Amino acid sequence: MGGNDDRAHTVARLNSVRRQHDSDRDRVAPEEPRADAGSTDPDWLLPQAERSGTPWSALLPSRWRSARVDPGKPGAVAMAAAGVFVVLVAGFAVLRDTPTPAPAPPLAVVATGTADADGTVDADDVVDPVPSADAELVVSVVGLVTSPGLVRLQPGSRVADALAAAGGAVEGADLLALNMAARVADGDQIVVGAVPPDAPPPVSSTTSGIGTPADGSSGAPVGGGGSTPGGTVDLNAATVAELDALPGVGPVTATSIVGWRETNGRFATVDQLSEVDGIGPGRLAKIRDLVHVG
Repeated sequence: MGGNDDRAHTVARLNSVRRQHDSDRDRVAPEEPRADAGSTDPDWLLPQAERSGTPWSALLPSRWRSARVDPGKPGAVAMAAAGVFVVLVAGFAVLRDTPTPAPAPPLAVVATGTADADGTVDADDVVDPVPSADAELVVSVVGLVTSPGLVRLQPGSRVADALAAAGGAVEGADLLALNMAARVADGDQIVVGAVPPDAPPPVSSTTSGIGTPADGSSGAPVGGGGSTPGGTVDLNAATVAELDALPGVGPVTATSIVGWRETNGRFATVDQLSEVDGIGPGRLAKIRDLVHVG
């Protein structure tokens, strides 16, 4: 009796389990909603599992999907060096393309003057640049001095300073006709001549570019000069101041006339003025009737 009861109990348990299994198999699970059916979110907002298509990681081999790159210390140093190299190359390219400012060329000084009838421009009519008040003076000292040539003086210097800068006058120089107290200007020329042995008082020393003395005279020594009662100027005795008073003759040309006279001797004819620098046919025609050879 006991064995039959156990067998019946076991069969009942097996039948119960079978029915339970059949019930679970026949039960229909509710269908999960599809992401693309009811969702209005764009595909890129959905989780990776719900996105359409195949993720890019699925294209990689399985052993690479969880791999992590570790360059190590040598790799990190190499990457840092490469970054520094890129920065240096970029900086060099920027500096190379930066234009270098070029200095502006100095403005040329345009000389203006009036032309004579023969087309030549008078040297005395050329407009020179006006020096600044604190600029040093450049004066030409020629003749009987120790070191003839150009000397540099401070503004406000006088004829005596110019002679001292040239080493002083040598023995036999004519200093009586020079006004040692006269101020000099930039570009002046001081000619120191010799005392004529047979023509006192001396008239050969001259200073160009200085103002008239306080007494209003022309600057020529008392008792001398190249003018005559008739009003014409003696080319062999006139001073720079007297020659400068002629029309068309400025201080530069007057100094050149005196320099020619000291170099070549006395003028034989008025036409010899054409041998002086700065005197062309037009200027000679202007002064021919105003000068004579004594």
